[in-house]
Amino acid sequence: MINTKISKFFIKIFFLFFILITFNQCGIWDPADARKVPVNAKDRAAKNIEEGRSIKFGKLGQGGSGKFDFATSNEMWRATIEILDFVPLSSADYGGGIVITDWYNDTQNQNESIKIMVHFLSNEIRADGIKVVVYDRFCKDSNMLNCQTSVNNSEVSEEIKLAILKKASTFRNIENEKKAKEYRKKKPNRPKPLKN
Repeated sequence: MINTKISKFFIKIFFLFFILITFNQCGIWDPADARKVPVNAKDRAAKNIEEGRSIKFGKLGQGGSGKFDFATSNEMWRATIEILDFVPLSSADYGGGIVITDWYNDTQNQNESIKIMVHFLSNEIRADGIKVVVYDRFCKDSNMLNCQTSVNNSEVSEEIKLAILKKASTFRNIENEKKAKEYRKKKPNRPKPLKN
């Protein structure tokens, strides 16, 4: 009888101790001050490590995977997909901001092929917001196991980059004209812009 009371007492103490340890890590919610938190993710991670904070796995369980513009509304993404429509895509990861084509050959020489990688550094239409790399592959005697791959430093990557930027700016202009027409429909008494 006494042993069962003592064992129940210890079980309650152990359970209470377990709850205290578990909820001790939760703390009170303290919103971050934007002036004290670095903007760059790498700097934030380094600061958290210095302060001894625990590892967090993003928004696990909250149903989100990050904040990105939807692919159809991003002019750079749409322009890249349209410009590279002549070659099959190997990988197109909007969240990661990268498009990689499969090896492509448009000549009679089956030993040579190219692969194009487009990496988005920004959602803005800027020359430094996109990086285009073209890889060359040369195989000896049609043997796919005996191939050499190198980065093509020719003008091809710059031509593709320029074509993507031009197409993206065209998409942006069309979208801006569409928004202007919708605005004029909502506000018919506003003066129309002067045309050059």
